[in-house]
This record gives sequence, structure tokens and C-alpha cells, in this order.
Amino acid sequence: MRVTGIVLAAGAGRRLGRGPKALLPYRGRPLVEHVAGVLLDGGCDDVVVVLGAEASRVRDSADLGRFTVLENPEWSLGLASSFQAGVAAAGHGDADVDVEAVMIALVDQPRIQPRLVQLLLGKHRSGRITAAHYGNGQRASHPMVFDIGHARNAMELASEDTGARNYLRQNPQLIDLVDCTPFGDDADVDTAADLHLLED
Repeated sequence: MRVTGIVLAAGAGRRLGRGPKALLPYRGRPLVEHVAGVLLDGGCDDVVVVLGAEASRVRDSADLGRFTVLENPEWSLGLASSFQAGVAAAGHGDADVDVEAVMIALVDQPRIQPRLVQLLLGKHRSGRITAAHYGNGQRASHPMVFDIGHARNAMELASEDTGARNYLRQNPQLIDLVDCTPFGDDADVDTAADLHLLED
């Protein structure tokens, strides 16, 4: 199975007030490098990084040479536009290879690890959507693996900040949940109260 990882990293981080979350420092490098590297090191065949806010500064500040970098000019319209751009770009770097699935990750979740990515990819079944869950909850969370057909269908229903949420709500029978608690969590850096997540 050929899988393209997609890191949604276009937001301006307005609630946090420190510029794009992609550039938050984590373990000595920008957060976007960490998250994209986790997807690649965990088994994705290639990784698309979707930038938006201050894209030029992110490109200049982060070492993204291992990844395909895509600038979304419509990033300010919400997460959906970056999800759509990333899925549309999956596989375009190699015309001879068909991408079978995409893994969607958010740039503001520093605690995901390569072993978590490996677990999700190993559990994924053709024709399904595989989502992480953490702790005792049974809520689908990121990262998520979509068969490419489901990802493209989800593109059609995405709007504003929903990403794939509308498609997931309409098709819960397609989702397989995988407990990823041993290998990270979905805590995100959203406000100043969350900055401690960057200190481990």
C-alpha cells in the first residue's frame, strides 16, 4: 500500500498569538519539521506539507527538503481548503505510482511518534478509514488514514473549518478506531495554556 502523508500546517495561529504554529519550536526545530518527519519515519512513502499563513517565512525557517511543500492561497478560508489541496496533490509527485491511501495529520500535535504512524498503517484495511483514539475515549482523532477514494469523497463535503468531519459523520460505519495511547496523544497547541506541550 502506497501512502502519502499530509500535514495541515497553513493556519496563522491567531488564538495562540505567536505566528504560524508551523514555526513553534519543538526539540530544537520548527514543529512542522517534527510532524512531517514523524509521518515519513513512521512509514508514509512521501509527505505533502500544506502551508498558508506566512508561507515564505516557514519555507525559509524550516528544513522541508524531504517533503513536497504546497502553498494554499485560500488558507484563510479554513481547514477545509488545506485538506482539499493536500488530497488533490497526493501522488502527483510520481505519475507512475498510484497512491492508495493518505494519512492526515495536524501540525499542532507534537506528541505523535513514528510508532503511532506505524501502528495506524499496519491496522489500516483497504476500503476503510482508520483513525487514532486515545485513552478511554472512542472519538476518532488524528492522525487518520483514508483510502484515497474516501479522501476524495471527503473533499467534496469539506467546508470552512470542517476538513473531513462532514464525511466522517455521514459514514461512521467506515471508521476503524485504533488505540494509540502508548505512542502519543492528540493534545494540540491551541492557546498559551498549551505551550507546555512543547517542553518535553
